[in-house]
Amino acid sequence: MTWKKFSGEVIHSSILEEIENAIIRETALGYHLKVCIGTDSQVKGALTDFATVIVLLREHHGGFMYIHQDKTPQKMSIKERMLVEVQKSIETAYSICDLLDLYDVDLEVHADINTNPSFKSNKALNEAMGYILSMGFIFKAKPEAFASSTCADKMVH
Repeated sequence: MTWKKFSGEVIHSSILEEIENAIIRETALGYHLKVCIGTDSQVKGALTDFATVIVLLREHHGGFMYIHQDKTPQKMSIKERMLVEVQKSIETAYSICDLLDLYDVDLEVHADINTNPSFKSNKALNEAMGYILSMGFIFKAKPEAFASSTCADKMVH
């Protein structure tokens, strides 16, 4: 799985190693960190483009992120697509949560799902929330889900 920095620079080490080095570096500089993970997607013709982001927030001092992008030709309903987004975020969260526990860094999983029932994405809300919470992760939906609805969104549009 290829991860990149926001600048487009490819991460050549494992994402785990990259995040561990970032945690060590940022905490040595005195920052308190929180990690937010989210995925967004965009249908572009016959392909669906997914972007998953790992955002490292420096409390009151901005942050930085890592991005993984992939495409699929698979046709999906909006609900399926929302749940695939959540699945990608959970897989990413699961792959780094032990590291974050080790360094006592809080983790949130953000879903690009609207809490307003008049939006199509709302159909997936209960399942997505149940999935994320059952994995033991903190869940945020729109408007608080900036990792997916702002950061990842920028990568697919």
